[in-house]
Amino acid sequence: MIRNLILQNRSYRRFHEDVPVEMSILEELVDMARNSASAGNKQSLKYILSTSRKKNDLIFSNLAWAGYLKNWDGPEPGERPSAYIIILGDRQVSENFYCDHGIAAQSILLGATEKGLGGCIIASIRREPLKKILGLNEQYEILLVLALGKPKEKVVLEEVKENDIRYWRDDQQVHHVPKRPLGELILHRFRE
Repeated sequence: MIRNLILQNRSYRRFHEDVPVEMSILEELVDMARNSASAGNKQSLKYILSTSRKKNDLIFSNLAWAGYLKNWDGPEPGERPSAYIIILGDRQVSENFYCDHGIAAQSILLGATEKGLGGCIIASIRREPLKKILGLNEQYEILLVLALGKPKEKVVLEEVKENDIRYWRDDQQVHHVPKRPLGELILHRFRE
């Protein structure tokens, strides 16, 4: 159920680039986000969808990948996303987007996981050059880019050791993601 989707929904950074994602799938995923919660019900998010290899290359060139992997510049050709959803804030609707883009991104990625796809939420974006490429005016703020496709890597969760939360890759290119234990996160339990 939902727990399994959450555990399967990892930040994938390598994809089978030759496996296309249909535009209708992207539209369905955005429809899930559209029906998710929105602060004050303002619904100030807009979306740009891309399955175009040419446009995807331009989007890719304005993203930074995996800050903890210092010797890795991102996926190689053939391992790049086959689709993107760019989440925008529409300033004519609201000047404050609160956490709406986080809610939308999680809804989209859970939907993608359910369809056998994977993705990565990217906030490290060269926003001004990307805005120019996309032909966006000042009305729109680029909030997040979601890279999507069929995952080409294995991601495993493990417990944090020695307070080191940095993800890493082993010799087989398995991506390891340390998670803090539940007991460390819950500060208090108030019961009757």
